Amino acid sequence: MNYDTLKSIFFKLEPETAHKVAEKTLSISDCVFPGLYSAVAKNCIVTDTALSQNLLGASFLNPVGIAGGFDKNATMVRPLAAFGFGHVEFGTVTPKAQEGNAKPRLFRLIEEESIQNAMGFNNEGEGAVSARIGRLYPFAIPLFANIGKNKITPNEEAIKDYENLVVKFNEICDCFVINVSSPNTPNLRELQEESFIKELFARLLPIAKKPIIFKIAPDMAESKAVQICKTAVESGAKGVIVNNTSIDYSLSKSANLQNFGGLSGKVIARRSRELFKAVASELYGKTVLIASGGIDSAEEAYARIKSGANLVQIYTSFIFKGPSIAKRINEGILKLLKEDNFASIGEAVGCEIKNKI
Repeated sequence: MNYDTLKSIFFKLEPETAHKVAEKTLSISDCVFPGLYSAVAKNCIVTDTALSQNLLGASFLNPVGIAGGFDKNATMVRPLAAFGFGHVEFGTVTPKAQEGNAKPRLFRLIEEESIQNAMGFNNEGEGAVSARIGRLYPFAIPLFANIGKNKITPNEEAIKDYENLVVKFNEICDCFVINVSSPNTPNLRELQEESFIKELFARLLPIAKKPIIFKIAPDMAESKAVQICKTAVESGAKGVIVNNTSIDYSLSKSANLQNFGGLSGKVIARRSRELFKAVASELYGKTVLIASGGIDSAEEAYARIKSGANLVQIYTSFIFKGPSIAKRINEGILKLLKEDNFASIGEAVGCEIKNKI
């Protein structure tokens, strides 16, 4: 059965139901069919040294990762790795388990190949997720722990939640991703301010054993985004992710558009691309830059790489284009590298910025 057929079946289900069915299927398939993902990996993982990089104290076989939010409870790490992703970002994880926002909270904007979600950090909590990850780690590819505060935690006490999560996952992840950029936890984005960022890193750096990455939202002026990222890096962030979902609903013309939740997919591609370029123009060469938002092809991924991205992340395109998307993007990047006479991805990263210097 090809993915278009499978998608037509899944898209008849409510989006969150479809995700849960897929999650359950992927999480138990290897037990039901031993060796299944080893066979999948042989077909999906692109192994070419031209794609490999050493970043953040870890080895990345390729630049394409799965963004936070897809595997909230780290139940799909093994199948995602088998599908050819170069890293997996699990979470967002909060200290206490929480159900998230009221349903329905996930919507397909099919004609725009986009998604709108208002999930609200629904997850099983640090205890359950850390136990699951602890049975896997160390893993074949780098694992990013996306961490956030609980909804009931007031902003003035938020840092305590991040401290607890860093201690809990210190030994069982390769990097931390600080999530203060989701639009689905009330007042969370208010923490995207320089004073909070400075205090956050001052508290986390003494206890964190792994690099910390800071993730921003797209819904701010480029100048502010650049300054926030610059502050994070100066405060100790080893990487920046540009960007999370958008609440600019003017980007979509879908009849299924809601007036709440964050947009991802093709509708935010242009904004994400432009915001990334702005941040990279200031921080290229000073930190690890990770591009996310509307990436659905090798051409789009490569454009972000040439703009300064060391890594790229996808989410929505996995849903619309299927499990082979990482393989297709990586094979496409290899082709584009050869066309530009680059021997490795490292030569392509930021080449557009280098050419302007």
